[in-house]
Amino acid sequence: MNKDQIKGKVEEVKGKIKEAAGVVMDDKGMETEGNLQKNVGKIQKGLGDLKEDLKGNK
Repeated sequence: MNKDQIKGKVEEVKGKIKEAAGVVMDDKGMETEGNLQKNVGKIQKGLGDLKEDLKGNK
């Protein structure tokens, strides 16, 4: 596991929490921000996964 995978997963979880808090508090801005943060985390984790795959194919 590389740092991009770890950081991506952390951001994804933080985004999910923020998104849920936005729903509970009926704060559309926080909900949207959490959703964006979650998706950025998924992308970063995916980049880390790709790096691991490339490293394994050498």
